[in-house]
Amino acid sequence: MRTLFSLSLAIGASLFASSSLRAAEAALPEAAQKEAQAAIAKGLAWLAANQKEGGFWSDDKNPAMTALPLWALSASGQKQYAEQADKAVAFILSKAQPDGGIYVPDPQRGGAGLGNYNTSLCMMGLQATGRKDVVPAIQKARTYTASTQLTGDDEHAGGFGYDRGGRRHTDLTNTGMAIDAMRRTQSVEDLRPAGEKRADLNWDAAQKYVENMQQKEGDDKGGFLYVKSFGPAPAMGGTNAGARPAGAPPGGRPPLRSYGSITYVGLLSMIHTQLARNDPRVISALDYCTKHWTLDENPGQGGQGIYFYYNILTRALCAAGVDAIPQASGGTLAWREALIKKVAGLQKPDGSWINDNNRWWENDPVLVTSYSVLALEFACGLTR
Repeated sequence: MRTLFSLSLAIGASLFASSSLRAAEAALPEAAQKEAQAAIAKGLAWLAANQKEGGFWSDDKNPAMTALPLWALSASGQKQYAEQADKAVAFILSKAQPDGGIYVPDPQRGGAGLGNYNTSLCMMGLQATGRKDVVPAIQKARTYTASTQLTGDDEHAGGFGYDRGGRRHTDLTNTGMAIDAMRRTQSVEDLRPAGEKRADLNWDAAQKYVENMQQKEGDDKGGFLYVKSFGPAPAMGGTNAGARPAGAPPGGRPPLRSYGSITYVGLLSMIHTQLARNDPRVISALDYCTKHWTLDENPGQGGQGIYFYYNILTRALCAAGVDAIPQASGGTLAWREALIKKVAGLQKPDGSWINDNNRWWENDPVLVTSYSVLALEFACGLTR
């Protein structure tokens, strides 16, 4: 059966071309641009006003919570927040460890506190500043991240977990963040001193891991899984716990289900591992996203993680060069305009956003405001 996205390709509607992405950004209606820019400005002002004295936001034990606001502030290009950005950079650099990771040590987690997750987000936040003095820290973080990719021949090979060491565990959220960070920061490798060893992922192994997390058949065909089997829920990111069928026995192993945000993590990861935009695996993921398209919930999770859903949706669709979502009834939906209207409409009068559902820390207005501002910045083409 030919799918909506494969049909679009067949008739020459190139939803994957980067030139199409640039054209879509330029063609964003003025009203949508103004609405997004107004929401971004209010969100940035709120973030700036709520930075802690030590230069961090929310939690000094998780520098990723500072990296996200830093990314949002830096991507805006607004110079009035230079002081806040400088303080955030100083805080993040103060958490750089001898092994190159950027995290706060936690003996209860094998020595690192969410080392991979924190390091990945910090790399992207630092990269967004464009500062040359942070390049050595990013290079060291890349070396750390590359060293935490699992090897072997089981289902975890090529993937990443929350920390280096400890039990052999991987998941698509941590793997996706590591892949995103390594691809976004790859230019710093050209700035290494002559003779210094470069750091990179085993991209073939990463691609194989990501492909293994994609559903190949059934109602969830094209969608992605967070993990291949149930286990203890981690502190941040995602879990399939919300997808466990009602009434399933606690010790049982019911079939795992795909859901919205993790499928966009998978899509973004496939693009970063350089699968072609017309690759059947990419088209299958996009078809899943089309089938389950909505901005009213995180498909399969309801209100859980909906702001991360908005954030990763924009990052993935921009990376894939998708500027319109095919509709089953015919025609297409300009997703940027729809997302801007939806996200801007959820902003609080003080400029912040918050999720009433506290799953995955989304009751923290700093986290959710950062997700929202970044989503709007990606939708407007302020950052890629």
